[in-house]
Amino acid sequence: MAVPKKRRTIEVNRCRRRHPSKLIAVKRNIDVCPECGNLKQKHVLCGYCYAKVKAETRLIRVEMRKKEGGPFKAPTVETVVLYDGEKPSEKDEGKRIIERARKRPSWFVQN
Repeated sequence: MAVPKKRRTIEVNRCRRRHPSKLIAVKRNIDVCPECGNLKQKHVLCGYCYAKVKAETRLIRVEMRKKEGGPFKAPTVETVVLYDGEKPSEKDEGKRIIERARKRPSWFVQN
């Protein structure tokens, strides 16, 4: 079995561990989020904005559960979310409509 003949010195160990190829690279793809102004990666959704989207989606799901009465009674039609001041269009006929009593968020676009 192979065994080292001499002990590695502290200097050699530090040089080996701190070699530039082993250091963490500096990220250059960081940008400012256009919605909230927090820092984020260029091709990734901002963490703060993601929390807002997650909270709004959770509230929409709560509204859906209230309407349906349970998780296994969901209709097999598409769902449309309408906010204050919005009216359903002709193409929304036959779809499940969820109404929210607040203004539509700027990041939640209407299809």
